[in-house]
Amino acid sequence: MTSMRTIIFFIGLMFTGGIVKSQVLFNKLDEAVKNLENDSQMKNAILGLVVLDQKTNSIIYNKNAGVGLAIASSQKVITSTASLELLGTDYKYKTILAYNGTIDNGLLKGDIYLVGYGDPTLGSWRYGNTKEQLLLDGWIKAIEDRGIKKIDGNLIGFDRNWETQTTPGGWIWDDIGNYYGAGVSGLNWRENQYDLKLKSGASAGEKVAIVSTIPKLFDVTLVPELVTGKPGTGDNAYIYLPPFSNIGVVRGTIPPNENTFTISGSIPDPAYQLTATLADQMKKNDIDVKLPVTSVGEDLLFSKKLPQKITVLSTHYSPTLDSINYWFLKKSINLYGEDLVKTLGYEKKNAGSTDSGLAVIKSFWKNNGVDPSSINMIDGSGLSPQNRIAPGALVKVMQYARSRPWFNSFYAALPEINGLKMKSGSIGGARSFTGYAGDYTFAIVVNNYSGSSAEIVRKLWKVLDVLK
Repeated sequence: MTSMRTIIFFIGLMFTGGIVKSQVLFNKLDEAVKNLENDSQMKNAILGLVVLDQKTNSIIYNKNAGVGLAIASSQKVITSTASLELLGTDYKYKTILAYNGTIDNGLLKGDIYLVGYGDPTLGSWRYGNTKEQLLLDGWIKAIEDRGIKKIDGNLIGFDRNWETQTTPGGWIWDDIGNYYGAGVSGLNWRENQYDLKLKSGASAGEKVAIVSTIPKLFDVTLVPELVTGKPGTGDNAYIYLPPFSNIGVVRGTIPPNENTFTISGSIPDPAYQLTATLADQMKKNDIDVKLPVTSVGEDLLFSKKLPQKITVLSTHYSPTLDSINYWFLKKSINLYGEDLVKTLGYEKKNAGSTDSGLAVIKSFWKNNGVDPSSINMIDGSGLSPQNRIAPGALVKVMQYARSRPWFNSFYAALPEINGLKMKSGSIGGARSFTGYAGDYTFAIVVNNYSGSSAEIVRKLWKVLDVLK
């Protein structure tokens, strides 16, 4: 029989071995951090690094754990985990096609409504049941099945279940006209994104022409003010088109001798774009709908409400939240992050706004041991340069995820980068990573570095390599 002294001996050995292992790892990390901080790129920079032992829930390494830093898209894990917990992995959005009035011999004496509840996947190419033509065909069939051949009224995209402000405060002018700065509406379409085809000249300085947009944009004019760049300069073109505007400008440069150079922009009024697209399809199917097609967003009728009585023609449901979250993290889709924030506000506070959603997220993390002052969030995606998140808070969020029943789904959504499952973040002067390395949960952030972003990323990876 094993003696008590023997048992105590082995427990002590295990405990001592854990301390030795932690000390060895600390020493290696400390050396790697000091090497990085002595690098010329870090002369005026600040570094945050927190490493936690998953088994003991103890911090192995702490460098500026409580300092608020810009972490860019790594912030998405904060929104993601709160949404998975509060909404549930099976949560689905709905979009309703309905009408009011009466139908008499094929004539609808009333309006048709597309009523949005914030579905970010409507018309998306990422899922089997959300592709734009599939949805358009389904809506046309629902109208035809009710015997409607002509509409003596309007086709209205109703986006007012959510606030009219589509982009969060703090987003910058250089971003909001481009696809990654797409605003989120109560009624979204094609991830509120379009492609712009451009044709450049043969020599630097020559004018660049706009060839087309895919899809066709309704009631939007883009003015080309960009020029041909030097060979090898790549994509330096930006679209400046604010929400609800119909005139935008394209500036910057693209390489020479390009006939269909493609950049992507954000649709300024998704509800209007969707209803105009549906009207086009209706006409092709010999359904008479008069113009102009209107959306609530187009004319900013803030008091506009749905009629008290509407008849539902069809209801579309989105993919489940775990599927949406997969693409949110895997491809770092800013639109999805802002959509989830407003969804939390709508579902938990009956207010589809950024402010209400952020209040829900901050309250949730406060209740789960995260100091509210350590997650100063302006948005849900990390695009705003005003966000400030403490690396220690990021590690707490990632560690919390490990304890939840949806963790496998969350883990699968994290990209694999440099051999580790982790989310990355990147905006001007800031780079970050948070994720898992074997028995460790980590967050590493650098702000205000100088020089090449690719070089600083490789140097951050070198620090994380210690955890492998």
